[in-house]
Amino acid sequence: MAIKEGLRPGGRSARVQESIHSAVRDLLEQQERATLTVPQIAARAGVTPSTIYRRWGDLSALLADVALARMQPDSEPANTGSLRGDLRAWAEQYLDEMSSEPGRNMMRDVQCSATPGYCVTILGGQLQTILARYPSADTPPSVDRLLNLVVAPSVFRILFSATPLTVPELHELIELALGQ
Repeated sequence: MAIKEGLRPGGRSARVQESIHSAVRDLLEQQERATLTVPQIAARAGVTPSTIYRRWGDLSALLADVALARMQPDSEPANTGSLRGDLRAWAEQYLDEMSSEPGRNMMRDVQCSATPGYCVTILGGQLQTILARYPSADTPPSVDRLLNLVVAPSVFRILFSATPLTVPELHELIELALGQ
């Protein structure tokens, strides 16, 4: 079931959503995700299970919504003074965060989302912020090139390999992307 769009920002709906999101985050810190249930979340959030089912449809859609909300960056990417440095700092932080168990779980939850393309929007926005800092850079890579050559291999290795990329491998991918 798709997450309902068009709800008014603020007001009771926003408070209920934040209460439920907060309950999910708290419970995930306290217990294994496999043991998480809608009734537990509802009890923690102070709502009925039907409120959750009506809004999200099922637990996987709720977890995906929480994961998407958590993926929103808290701040702009680090500014190191160079395009290469900014890309390295951003990619290293992304790799570190997403390689953790919570990061992997977040990625898996987002895959179950009705709007998985939202990740591309978030990541692409961060990369565009970096690229916009260096308008005079000698033929900077496109956002799509960075997503394809840096982000995609990182995500693949995080989700489907026993070992994520190493930092030197990540730097090689950035050099490839910068090489045009």
